[in-house]
Amino acid sequence: MSPTIYTIILSSLATGTIITMTSHHWLMAWVGLELNTLAVIPIISTMHHPRSTEAATKYFLTQAAASALILFSSMTNAWNTGSWDITQPLTPPSYILLTMALAMKLGLAPLHFWLPEVIQGSTMTAAFIITTWQKIAPMSLIFLTMNNLSTSVFLLMGLLSSLVGGWGGLNQTQTRKIMAYSSIAHLGWMATISSIMTNILIMNLLIYLIMTTSVFLSLIISKSKTIQDTTSTWTLSPTLTVIMLLSLLSLGGLPPLTGFVPKWLIMEELILQNFNLLISMMAASSLLSLFFYLRLTYTTTLTLSPNTTQTKFKWRFYPNTRTMFIAAPATISIFLLPMTPLILL
Repeated sequence: MSPTIYTIILSSLATGTIITMTSHHWLMAWVGLELNTLAVIPIISTMHHPRSTEAATKYFLTQAAASALILFSSMTNAWNTGSWDITQPLTPPSYILLTMALAMKLGLAPLHFWLPEVIQGSTMTAAFIITTWQKIAPMSLIFLTMNNLSTSVFLLMGLLSSLVGGWGGLNQTQTRKIMAYSSIAHLGWMATISSIMTNILIMNLLIYLIMTTSVFLSLIISKSKTIQDTTSTWTLSPTLTVIMLLSLLSLGGLPPLTGFVPKWLIMEELILQNFNLLISMMAASSLLSLFFYLRLTYTTTLTLSPNTTQTKFKWRFYPNTRTMFIAAPATISIFLLPMTPLILL
């Protein structure tokens, strides 16, 4: 892809998200979402392969359907109330359609089926964008419409997403599908807190984006598409192997790493709201997610691919690889837990 075209696509991607985040009119929010969708499709299709074409088609159909539901929901609400303001109360039909659309946009269960297939058929860079940047715009709409959302519906979808993300990732051998189910599980935790405590929701989203960025950059640098590929990461860089280990454990929510912070705060808030059974089930489901993170870290750091006794690791990275970008997200995703009191201020 031409650098000029790639720059235009990335600019459109950023512009679409910013338009959605800053708009208070439903039509402008819809325009931002559509711009986002149209900018990602060429990135998914960069690899000329039937799987990429299939992934781009699935992504377009899913996102177009979700955008149509959002537009229909806002038009129905404007017809009944006379207002296009996002923060205005929604009528019951509009609320139901909006909930379905946002769940489909994000990949929340039970409308998650497109996410693993699209990510598996995409390049690692496209998968990284879909699981990180593409979550910001729908999450901003959830934040703006939080007063109109049903707490019970989002608690149910959050629990279901956490269970589906844990169960779905257990038997996966492709790193992209593992990250897809990881995204579904983390979105479940965000959905449970979305209509209860928005400050924790924003913090959870930011930490999730940073941790996922660290893991994806590690996978991109090491060119690990399957679990078996991660066994040779140490030949590229032992330091990268350690970063991948700690980033995956942080993504699994293991203390004393950064990923434990959002789970800890969400559990504390839900216990204060007397959702004891719900949080017990979500904590149990997070153990399922932790299992496939541990399996991935085990193959990355404690197993070796078939080799001779003279195998040596490479003394430098590939010349075209930019490794400095991983420093900041890796540091934050590992060492942020002691700064939790400052974050909560």
